[in-house]
Amino acid sequence: MSNIYESAEATLGFISSPCLTKVELRVACRGISDRDALSKPDPCVVLKMQSHGQWFEVDRTEVIRSSSGPVFSKIFLVDYYFEEVQRLRFELHDISSGNNGLRDADFLGAMECTLGQIVSQRKLTKALLKQGNTAGKSSIMVTAEELSGNDDYVELSFSARKLDDKDFFSKSDPFLEIFRINNDGTESLVHRTETVMNNLSPVWKSFKVSLNTLCSGDHDRELKCTVWDWDSNGKHDFIGEFQTTFKDMMRAEQEGKQIQWECINPKYQIKKKNYRNSGTVMLNHCKIIKMYSFLDYIMGGCQIQFTVAIDFTASNGDPRNSCSLHYIHPYQPNEYLKALVAVGEICQDYDSDKMFPAFGFGALIPPDFKVSHDFAVNFDEENPECAGIQGVVEAYQNCLPKIQLYGPTNIAPIIQKVASSASEEMHTKEAMEYFILLILTDGVITDMADTREAIVHASHLPMSVIIVGVGNADFTDMQILDGDDGILRSPKGEPVLRDIVQFVPFKDFKHASPAALAKSVLAEVPNQVVDYYNAKGIKPKCISDYESSRTFSP
Repeated sequence: MSNIYESAEATLGFISSPCLTKVELRVACRGISDRDALSKPDPCVVLKMQSHGQWFEVDRTEVIRSSSGPVFSKIFLVDYYFEEVQRLRFELHDISSGNNGLRDADFLGAMECTLGQIVSQRKLTKALLKQGNTAGKSSIMVTAEELSGNDDYVELSFSARKLDDKDFFSKSDPFLEIFRINNDGTESLVHRTETVMNNLSPVWKSFKVSLNTLCSGDHDRELKCTVWDWDSNGKHDFIGEFQTTFKDMMRAEQEGKQIQWECINPKYQIKKKNYRNSGTVMLNHCKIIKMYSFLDYIMGGCQIQFTVAIDFTASNGDPRNSCSLHYIHPYQPNEYLKALVAVGEICQDYDSDKMFPAFGFGALIPPDFKVSHDFAVNFDEENPECAGIQGVVEAYQNCLPKIQLYGPTNIAPIIQKVASSASEEMHTKEAMEYFILLILTDGVITDMADTREAIVHASHLPMSVIIVGVGNADFTDMQILDGDDGILRSPKGEPVLRDIVQFVPFKDFKHASPAALAKSVLAEVPNQVVDYYNAKGIKPKCISDYESSRTFSP
C-alpha cells in the first residue's frame, strides 16, 4: 500500500504526512447467495484502495470453503490519515475449488466506503452491491481496531536515604538520573530530577514520562539509575548507581511494597573492605497514566461538529463578474467551493447527522440590509444547518444573489458564536463533541485584537479553527494567528492554552489536488483533539469495552 501512496504523492507534488496510526480491519459476510443449489460459495474478500482515481489491490483474505456467512481470519492492516479521504472497496468473490485466483472467480458484490466512516463507527455493516443493485441479502461487516505502540505515561517519584556526603563544608546536593539501556548497549537519558540542596536524604519531585521513552514499551528493559552530587562547575561527584526494570517497579506498586535499591559506587566496592553502599534509593510512587489517542476518542463516540464561515466582503468582487472570487462558473468551482469541499469531505465522515451550520460575514443581508458578521447562509437563523456538504454548497450559491457584499472583514463574531456552542458542550456530560470551524476569507482581517481575544478564549474549549486564505492577497499578517511560530496572546497578554489555529493560503495549493489542501489544513486536528481531552482528563465514551478489545503492538 505504501507504494500506492508514494507514487500518488510524487505525482501531485507534495509530501505525505506521517500516518496517524495503523488500523486493523476485520471482515465478515452474511447471507451470501449460493452459486448453485448443490454447493455453498467459497468466498474471498479483496480490499482495494483508491489512489489518483484508480483502484489498487491492497490485500485479500483467505478463501473459506462452503460458507454463506464467513468470518475471515485474515486481518487487513492499513495506515490511517485523518486529513485524507481514504476510499476503500471490499470485493467479494466466489473462488472455484482448486483455484485461489480471481480470473475464474464469480464476482458476488462489493461495498465502497471511506476509512474514516469505518473508524468513526468502529463497526460498519452495509449491503453488497452488484452492478449497482443490491446483491440479494448479502452484506459485509468491517470492524476497526487501532494498532499502536504503548503511548501511555508513567508517573514516578523517588527519594533517598543516607547518601554519601561528598562536600567538606556542607552536605551533598543530590540529583538522580535515569537511563534506558538500548538493544545495542548504549544508554539514553530518560529523566534527570531536580537537585535537592544540602540534603543526604532527599525527596525528589514526582515526574511523568512516556513508557516509550522510559523503556521502549518493554517492561523488562534494563534501566540504569545514577545519583550525583551537584557542583556548580558542572563536575558533579558520582555517589552511586543501581539497575532495575519497570516491571520490578510496577510489581512493587501492585503488591503495596516499597521497593528500594542499594546505591553502589563500584570503585568503593573494590577499594573499601567494609563498604556496603553509598545510601539507598526508594521508589515512593509508580502509576501508569492512560493516554488516549485520537482514534480512541473517535471510536469511543466523539463527534466532529463541522461549521463553515464564508467571507462576503466587497473585496471579493461582484459575484456577477467572472473576475470575482465568488463567481459561479458553470463548469469550474471557484476557490471558496474548492476549499469548502476539500475540507468538508474529510470532516463529514465524523459527524453522524451530516448537518453542517454555515455562516457568512461582511455582507448586507435582507430584509433590512444591515451588515452582519455571523448570518446563516440559508437565512434561517433558528436552524443554520445544511444537509451535507452539498447542502452547504447549494446554500452558498443561493445566497449570493440575495446579499450585498460589504465589509469590514471581522471574524471574531463567528469564532465567538461557535465557541458559545463548544462552551455548552463542555458542560454537557451526555455527549462528546469537538468543534471545527472552517473560515474562508479573501483578505487580512480588520478585527485582529478581538480575534486574538476570541482565539485565546476558544483555546480552553473543545474547538479548532481552520482559516483558508482565498485569492492573491498578502496574508503575512494572518500568520500571527497560527501559533506555530510563537505563542499567540490576547491584547491583555494572556497566552493561548493550546494551539488551535491553522492558517493556509489557498494559492499555495492552486496547482495541487484538493486532497493536498485538506492534508495541510487538517494535519494538526488529531493532536488538538487529543490535547484537549487528555488535558481535561476526559476518557472516551464506552472506553471500557473498547479497551478490552484494543490491540497493542509488541
